[in-house]
Parts: sequence; C-alpha cells; structure tokens
Amino acid sequence: MIYDDDKRIVMTLDAGGTNFVFSAIQSNKAVVESVTLPARGDYLDQSLKNLRDGFYAVQKQLDQEPAAISFAFPGPADYPKGIIGDLVNLPAYRGGVAIGPMLEEEFKCPVFINNDGDLFAFGEAINGFLPWVNSELEKSGSPKRYHNLLGITLGTGFGAGIVRAGELFIGDNAAAAEIWPLHNKVNPSISVEEGVSIRGLKRAFAAFADVDWQAAPDPADIYRIAIGEKSGDQNAARHAFSQFGEILGAALAHASSLIDGLIVVGGGLAGAAPLFLPGTVNEMNKTLDTPDGPPVSRMESSIFNLEDKQQFQEFMLGKAKKITVPGSQKQIDYDPMKRLGIGLSRLGTSEAMSLGAYAFAVRALDHPDS
Repeated sequence: MIYDDDKRIVMTLDAGGTNFVFSAIQSNKAVVESVTLPARGDYLDQSLKNLRDGFYAVQKQLDQEPAAISFAFPGPADYPKGIIGDLVNLPAYRGGVAIGPMLEEEFKCPVFINNDGDLFAFGEAINGFLPWVNSELEKSGSPKRYHNLLGITLGTGFGAGIVRAGELFIGDNAAAAEIWPLHNKVNPSISVEEGVSIRGLKRAFAAFADVDWQAAPDPADIYRIAIGEKSGDQNAARHAFSQFGEILGAALAHASSLIDGLIVVGGGLAGAAPLFLPGTVNEMNKTLDTPDGPPVSRMESSIFNLEDKQQFQEFMLGKAKKITVPGSQKQIDYDPMKRLGIGLSRLGTSEAMSLGAYAFAVRALDHPDS
C-alpha cells in the first residue's frame, strides 16, 4: 500500500452529527487509542472546545509532533479554506465557521478538510478498489489499466467522490461529485437521494407493503426479510431493493458517462449489494430509443458487476489481442472492449475514509503547489 513506510503522523477525525471520533495514522495504521467526544452541534463554543480537546487528547499519545491534521466534515463548506457552512445536523455552525484556520493556529500544523465521499473515494483509489482491480488485470495478463474512480456511499444520504489520475477532483466551489440531487428515475420531482438512502429504502418497502413508512423496518431487517431470514412481507422487501437498484443505476449511468472510470460502493447499505447491485448494472446497460433507427446503448462502455464471478471473469478477459503496426512487423497489445466495473469497497468505508484523509494530507505536504 502507498505510504506504508511513511513515518509522518496525521491526526484524523470522524465527524458525525452525534459524536466526534479522533485518531492518528502513521504508515496507513492507527497509532493511538481513539478518543470520542460529543459533537454538540447545537452549541458552537462547546463543539469547538471538543474539537480542540479531542485533538489534544490524541496528541498526548504521540511520540512525535503531528505533520498535519486531516479529516472529513459535513458540508456545505469551503473545504480548501477550512470554512464550514450551513450544516443541517450541526446547526451551530451555520453562517460560516473557520475551523481549519482555528486548528492550524492551535496546533501549528497544516489542516486539511474534505467531504466524506471525497475521502472515501480517495482512500479506495490509493489503497483499495482501484489498485485491486488493476492488480487482478495484471495477474490475468490483460493490458487494460484504470486510472479514474467514482466512489459512492449509500446510507443516511447519497455521497460521492471523484479521483482522476491519482488526484482528488474537488471542483471550483469545493462541490464536485455532489451526486445526491440528480433526478430520481421513479419520481423525477424528487432527488435520487430520496430513493437510494435509508429513508428511501424504508419508504419503498412501506409503499409496496402498504404500511406507514415510519413503521417500516430498518434496512437490516428489510434485507433479512428479503432473503427469508426474518418473517415479514418478502415480496415488498424484494421489490424495495429492486427499485433501489434501478434508481441507483439510472443515476450512475449519468455520472459515470462523464467520468469514465471504475465505480466503488461503500456505506452502511452496501452490505445489501447482492439484492440491488444486479439491478443497478442491468439499468446501466439498458438501451435508449432513437427517433429513426434502432436502439443504442445508453453508455459508451459496458458495465460489469465485479462481485459476480462470471461477470468478473468476462471483465478480466476483455477482448485483448495483438495487432500489427501497418508497414512493419511490430505488434502491440489492443483491447477494443470499452468496459467499466462496479464493486464493493476493499477497505471498508470507515478505513477508506481514514486512509483517504491520511493520503490526502501526506500528498499535500509533498506537493504543496499542486
């Protein structure tokens, strides 16, 4: 893994609406006991005090000064400047709070803040899904290699991050990869997030089961009902996941058409992938009608479910061959099959975010002008 031998220490934070969980990473490993303090998102002074106290508690466990602080924090935010904006779950931060500059002044080291979806994607691009796919391609003898990644997280919300050729794509307003407000295929008047989140899954189950959505089971129980491990409306559970996959596939078809990279899935709902990922891939591989001719593929590339053994093998094999350069005897490798793969996190969502935060800080320290 990249940075396995780097001895610099980066202090990190997992910032949730309820708790702040602090840690520190060196050589891609946590090197302290984590520290948890209340987020206190309703009381700014106490919340900022807990931010400082948490990092001080971590610093006391270190045998050297930290090289940087790097963490994810909910948006909207001006991440490059470290300014947090009008948060929903942390209302005391509304109006703009410069926590990055505050922490830099307090701890005398650089502070890097990003979106959680961005850091998840970066961790998977540096040390997770992306290098795993390329390693498998190399072992199979394929000349194909990938350099771009779309990372998505499915849980309370629908987040995403884009990594292009080893660099996190942030955007001019620190708002790149905001995938959540795309149109929902089933109900275009609402966002895609309302269909591929915890509440979206519960609402779908409730609609198919004809019950009030607030009385619907949690996603874990809907999954267990769907696979027959728990009593309940199995038909409604299966339809809910089927619709979930369809809505997700429609959104990813739009997003990945612009990015042209692999797709990695994380978040709390990723564990139910066997029930929705086949539908997602099927949706992405559908065709579009044309006014005067035959249907055309909705995407330039074929999409493969890398969690399916048969599709994984087809993806690895491709159509690799050698062709001769005109006017010479030289042969070069050529694979004409345009294809993209989608699969699950190889690190786990939390670890990917932590390693993403660590890698982002170390790279930024090494390349301050990039």
